[in-house]
Amino acid sequence: MAAAVKPAPATKEWEVHKFGGASLADAGLYRTVGDLLIQEAMGKQSDGAVPTMAIVSAMGGMTDLLVKVVDSALVDIDQAKVDLDAAVERQLGTLNELAPPEIVAPIERRIRDDAADVISLVRSLTLIKSVPAVTMKVVTGFGEIWSAQTLHAYLQTQGVPCDWVDAREILVVKSDSAGLGEKGSTSTTGVVPLWGETSKRMAAWWTKWGQPFEKLDYNEKSPILVCTGFVATSKDGVPTTLKRSGSDYSATIFAKLLGASRVTMWKNTNGVYTADPRRVPEAFPIESLKYDEAMELAYFGAQVLHPSAMLPCIDDNIPVYVRNIFNPSFEGTVIEGRSDTLAASWGKVEDDEDAALIKGITSIDDASLLTLEGASLAGGASEVGEKVLAAMSNAKVSVLMITQASSESSVTIAVPANQGQLAIRAVEGAFELELARSTVGSVSLLEDMSIVAIVGEGMAKRPGASSTFMSALAGAGVNIAMIAQGSSERQIAVAVPKDAATRALRAAHAAFTLGEKATSVAVLGASGALGAQLLKQLKAQQETLETELKTEYKVIAVANSAKMTLATADQTAGLLGELGAGADVNPQRVIIDATASEDIAARYEGWIEAGISVVSPSKLVASGPAGRRAACLKAAKLNRGATWQYESSVGAALPVLTTLQDLLATGDKVTEIRGCLSGTMAYTLRNHQEDKAFSASLAEAYAAGFTEPDVREDLSGVDMARKVVILARELGLDVDVEDVDVESIIPAEMVDKTYVADPAGKAAAVFADLKAMGVDAAMDERLAAAKAEGNVLRYTFIVDAVAKTCAIKLLPTGPKESLFRLKENENLVSFTTARYATAPLIMKGSAAGAELAASGIFADLLRLSRTFG
Repeated sequence: MAAAVKPAPATKEWEVHKFGGASLADAGLYRTVGDLLIQEAMGKQSDGAVPTMAIVSAMGGMTDLLVKVVDSALVDIDQAKVDLDAAVERQLGTLNELAPPEIVAPIERRIRDDAADVISLVRSLTLIKSVPAVTMKVVTGFGEIWSAQTLHAYLQTQGVPCDWVDAREILVVKSDSAGLGEKGSTSTTGVVPLWGETSKRMAAWWTKWGQPFEKLDYNEKSPILVCTGFVATSKDGVPTTLKRSGSDYSATIFAKLLGASRVTMWKNTNGVYTADPRRVPEAFPIESLKYDEAMELAYFGAQVLHPSAMLPCIDDNIPVYVRNIFNPSFEGTVIEGRSDTLAASWGKVEDDEDAALIKGITSIDDASLLTLEGASLAGGASEVGEKVLAAMSNAKVSVLMITQASSESSVTIAVPANQGQLAIRAVEGAFELELARSTVGSVSLLEDMSIVAIVGEGMAKRPGASSTFMSALAGAGVNIAMIAQGSSERQIAVAVPKDAATRALRAAHAAFTLGEKATSVAVLGASGALGAQLLKQLKAQQETLETELKTEYKVIAVANSAKMTLATADQTAGLLGELGAGADVNPQRVIIDATASEDIAARYEGWIEAGISVVSPSKLVASGPAGRRAACLKAAKLNRGATWQYESSVGAALPVLTTLQDLLATGDKVTEIRGCLSGTMAYTLRNHQEDKAFSASLAEAYAAGFTEPDVREDLSGVDMARKVVILARELGLDVDVEDVDVESIIPAEMVDKTYVADPAGKAAAVFADLKAMGVDAAMDERLAAAKAEGNVLRYTFIVDAVAKTCAIKLLPTGPKESLFRLKENENLVSFTTARYATAPLIMKGSAAGAELAASGIFADLLRLSRTFG
């Protein structure tokens, strides 16, 4: 390979800068690029000027316009002329904005001459009805030729030493494939520079054109050469290209030719990100990558550089920087050096504890999985794999991943989705005889898949990457169809359903602490007292949660019965509707149901199945139809990415259910649970015993926010009956609310009576009826009878696990009973068990009011966060 060409006596090594079409979309951007080049060529502080080469793509959108010219010429040469005129005038319009007529005139003549050559070239296409590859390459290459001259024109106006280079005069390549390649691809596979001839031409160009630059004082000024990207010449002298997006390759080739100290790829982002920030908002720029890490990321879809484009820099260890043209002060990402694992034995690489386990996460969004199963060929498993890969090679199908199960000689390969049918035809053809003889069971294609990969040298040095990755996907409810790990141990890739790819990316990103763990929260019933209090508590604790627990709750949707407000509509697509598999949102998603809506309760199972956890202070599901409750529990058990938390439905913030579940899980046998689970009745009866009217005491409880919205649910025992059913079902009892023997404080006519809809008006009418229908008097009478025996009244529930009965009664309670000392708004639950037979386990504390209920919901949310973590 020829040595680098050192064309001028500069005091510093050359630097190469590459600008894509998006950075050259209009006159303003050409100015931005030109000014940036001048600034970079001036050097930093007192380091001296830097000889600079700029590799430029065609003006943004120009390549598409020139492709359109060729396509039009196939059917209508006049239309091709119209399309070409539009392309030319766009380029000239930009040129005229940047430079005066004396600079523009010779460039305009060359561009119009080029246009005439294009028409001459494509005129015959209407006759031959096809487009030779060389024709497309020649025509599209003019975009770069015009773009380089346009930028050079602007630099001339700034009085800097500059020139432009037509890469077709220097860069000679050998290409094994025809065509431009797919738009957006970074693949330059099959194009190889002929270094010897290219180096000679570079030296010859400098001898011919570079003399004025040799007289520069390189401490004061340096040349800026503008060079065309994308285009080249074949060894036969025929114009060709490096394929679409090949300007990156042009930059690294010329960097090697010039012995450059660095290459900078200017983008519109702050470097290479840990993940696609459009899909993972928490993604951030990576400070540094090894060449090998960057190549792994590129193979799996990251818009970095194609591995072949990095080869010239790898050979000479030239650092590649990825920087933001709109934020040039930011250092961006540097790609340099080889991975330690290439030079070290397995297990002997020194571990850097501060190094990240992985560097980035990326995906190939459109893939299909082809599986050949049940092969029993004479040659065994090795022959199966060999034939499958040979079939793919012959059909020109790219193999993204491969796994093989030798037990059944089955092979699965991942291929690009647009090659799926081609791949299956190729395999069926290769195994035609075996399929006919049934020595191969079947060939199938699973479509609508994506490949998600984690990349980083750190995973080769420390264990745990695979388990963290898989656990994160399981926790996000993402099913894995295929797993493959590179032999380099720098990447692990999985195939997942396409509609789960974003969720997988975000879950993995959070699991590897590349970003904060974020949970998207929707609060239903947000305008009520409970929902409003919860939002207040979440806001108050936000900083503490992020600092100490490294988690963040993003309330992205709040709703009441009338409307819903979305924080960011794209994040909440499908979150509250009839969820389908296409809802692509944060993998950690929670709906908090602070309503008493049957319509909402009916949706729990669907949400959980879709991977959304539910926090439910509402009792309608846990105490509702047994089949619905069982379905929700089953969905939560089957879907590890979502769960159902309903601790706050019993006892608000008191951990009643958790305590009961712990007793049962540790093998204790619960024989009886009793107590009071109505803060409303605890408050009302406590004040009533102080000789205050029952209705007046209840009114105070209502004013304090302790009651249900309809106070009759407290007075009839319905609210506490639901809680009792939840407890009984945890014990395995088959009971419904109707099975609870409930003593109602109010007569049936009050329960069934229709009151005004307004809550305050309804409550006032109920209080009035308590007097009018004799409830106050009856309660006074019962209280007097209890006091005569030294007792008080307590609204008591009893779950008898032995007799399998549940009851709620207004009972006289003596001083030796724990409920005797029940204070205002408290709940009390007493567990009698095999272990707690002599003295029951008692749980007691305040449990009424929106603030306490909200803290119970918050606790459920925190429990979920631990599950996510």
